[in-house]
Amino acid sequence: MAQCLIIADDLTGANATGVLLHKAGYSADTILNITPDLEACDKNSDCILYPTDSRSRPATEAYERVFNATKQLRTKDTQVFAKRIDSTLRGNLGQETDAMLDALGKEYVALVAPCFPSSGRIVCGGYMLVNSIPLHKTSAANDPKNPITTPSVESIFKNQSKYHVASINMNILVQGKDAVTKEIIHLVQSGNRILLFDCTTDDDLELIASAGIDSHVPFITVGPGPFTTTVVKKKIVPRVKDDTGSVLIVIGSVNAVAKMQVDEVIPAPDIYAITLQTNKLVADKTERNNEINLIVNQIIENKAKYKVFAIIGSGIESNKRVDLNKLAAEQKRTVEELSEIINNAFAESVIKILEKNKEIKAIYTSGGDITVAVCKALNVTCIKLHNEVLPLAAYGELCGGAYSGLKIITKGGMAGDKYALKDCISYLKTHI
Repeated sequence: MAQCLIIADDLTGANATGVLLHKAGYSADTILNITPDLEACDKNSDCILYPTDSRSRPATEAYERVFNATKQLRTKDTQVFAKRIDSTLRGNLGQETDAMLDALGKEYVALVAPCFPSSGRIVCGGYMLVNSIPLHKTSAANDPKNPITTPSVESIFKNQSKYHVASINMNILVQGKDAVTKEIIHLVQSGNRILLFDCTTDDDLELIASAGIDSHVPFITVGPGPFTTTVVKKKIVPRVKDDTGSVLIVIGSVNAVAKMQVDEVIPAPDIYAITLQTNKLVADKTERNNEINLIVNQIIENKAKYKVFAIIGSGIESNKRVDLNKLAAEQKRTVEELSEIINNAFAESVIKILEKNKEIKAIYTSGGDITVAVCKALNVTCIKLHNEVLPLAAYGELCGGAYSGLKIITKGGMAGDKYALKDCISYLKTHI
């Protein structure tokens, strides 16, 4: 059964949140009817979403719909409970949050982070701004069914909820995770069941999610989608079927962004990572071949133990980068020639691994030169593009050559935040 349950107040909101989860590598189903054969829809999904169509309903009816849906759809497998609300705070936010809390039990609290940074919705000082304009001065104020008269998140929840409401503003967030965790525990112990957070960036959502988890207080997430997605990524491992195959990660980038992204995923116990010593690739042919074979053999020896393998160039560590200009002068070569040797060595490693591990169904390449070298080595005619996983990270499949149909994500070495590689790996796991 699904590990995440999201109750939304309308269908489009449910689907929008499901798309966020899908991009993060999770399978998500929007359930339109709660029927006895529901298991057929959600038994293999990571997340299920159910729209109650309650945004414009009377408050008491909205409460009942959310309460009943939560009771019916929760299972022993559910780890994340979420109440999806409108990104401009329209509807029965307080009553529906109360309903979910009542359905789950008195130990639960609600963590409300209603921002959607990529859509221009932020909360600062307790007030929601939409593209820098106070909420009550936007078009949401004139909604015929759900007009907005205040930008104050706290005012809206206090007017609608029967529970004590408290806010954790930016002055607490800037003190870091430990301070936020401590404040959550303090406010819950003081009798508050709904905690509202300032949030202006995705980093704020990461901070709030980590603090909530560290507090060990059972909570539901309340927001328009990004906060719930952040919590899901921290608490749930996407389901991977036994027959989906393995993923090969190839990173030759040598910049700080790539290192930050690698550092975020390498501690994961389900990833087998090995470093390709760049200095040995440009020494001589014997050392280069020995290094390539060492990498290949170690990955093949562990192919039954892992589903994700990573080849990472040693140059990602600043103190291990080869001075190509100095080496070029010593070997009477050009920097371009040395770079080509390195890129081709990565590509040769990929070919040998693919030949010996038929379970690899997808690859991830970081850095344009590495991607080109790999595609040339595999005799790729074209890459059939399917989707954008995140900005400057494209998902598709290889066409032509012996590995036609192999799925691939290509990403610029400096593209994305620190979670970009993690998100791309999750995406490949659930799409191969």
